[in-house]
Amino acid sequence: MQKTFTKTFMSENRGCYELSQLNACSFMNSEEISLASILDSEIKLKDKFWFVCRKLATKEQNQKIAIGVAEIVLEIYESKYPDNKAPREAIQAAKDYLNNTGITLEELRQKRAAAAAAYAAAYAADAAAYAAAYAAYAAADAAAYAAYAAADAAAYAADAAADAAAYAADAADAAGKDYKELLLTFIKEFCKNA
Repeated sequence: MQKTFTKTFMSENRGCYELSQLNACSFMNSEEISLASILDSEIKLKDKFWFVCRKLATKEQNQKIAIGVAEIVLEIYESKYPDNKAPREAIQAAKDYLNNTGITLEELRQKRAAAAAAYAAAYAADAAAYAAAYAAYAAADAAAYAAYAAADAAAYAADAAADAAAYAADAADAAGKDYKELLLTFIKEFCKNA
């Protein structure tokens, strides 16, 4: 994974940031910008994950990111719906599928569909639980994309990982607990070891 960037690279890969917004970011004060400085900056957690998932990570790394963030916020969902194991089973199915441990793509899709039903059911009742369940669904989605054509799979996995991270961040915000720090620590460690 790339760890340093030029101002030109950042300008060309700024996503929804206006150039003036990007230039106001603390990490832009250096000629060579480090990934660590971006992750330590004032930008939103969702934007940090978006940058890593959409601009830096491989398909396989995105699949691991999606699973990792879903696991972090899973307890938010389970604390509200302790009897519904669909999100946990979707995360496990994604891990099993990616590790080639006997689960079929169809079984993974069934687990993903069950997680989708769980987040849909939680939608009206609890924003944090909904977002946590959606993160699990997106993790299963990232794994399912491994079956698509290679050219499309990386882009789909990046989108799913970015979605999982964004919903995990939303769940952290809505839960009122400090899951954001856990998510930030996760992405910092992941990037350091990538």
